[in-house]
Amino acid sequence: MAADTPTVYLVDDDAGVLIALSRLLGSVGYCVQPCISAEEFLECHDPDVPGCAVLDLHLPGMDGFGLQDNLAGATSDRPIIFLTGHGDIPASVKAIKAGAIDFLTKPVEAPALLAAISAALVRDLQVRSDANQRQSVECRLASLTAREREVLSHVVAGRLNKQIAAELGIAEKTIKVHRGRMMEKMDVQTVAELVRLVTLYETH
Repeated sequence: MAADTPTVYLVDDDAGVLIALSRLLGSVGYCVQPCISAEEFLECHDPDVPGCAVLDLHLPGMDGFGLQDNLAGATSDRPIIFLTGHGDIPASVKAIKAGAIDFLTKPVEAPALLAAISAALVRDLQVRSDANQRQSVECRLASLTAREREVLSHVVAGRLNKQIAAELGIAEKTIKVHRGRMMEKMDVQTVAELVRLVTLYETH
């Protein structure tokens, strides 16, 4: 498997289910990590690996909801699909409200499971992309001087150079220098780009 091939974590206490689903997912190119319990999953789970988790709801020891809560408490954004032989509407509503991608009942049809996994992987990719971009913005912000941070806040607020100069009590040409350096460090060409980056940083 390629290093960036998504991993589908399968968590089910039924060995037969694990074997069947592992074969199905392996046949379409997924890297599969089968686990017989929530505890085993937590031992082998690597949040840095792209992918999703397909969890049986009723497990010995920690159940599926307990594992979902555990991952949420660890600030993990691992997309989850619940698979259970004892599904009901209240359980599915609880799972979806807590962020699950889907709630499927056994025996699950291959197209339904594959569609849910595909949706989970799309979400995982987006979350990771947003996190990487936010980290990049954080590094750029950290490279700014205190004065450049001040100028940035005024620029984002829509103020002109002369207004910023009056507010900070320094020459307008000095503001232009600070603004130019700040825009270069933030790697943006326009105020619109700058606002988008700062908004992304502040809303995540």
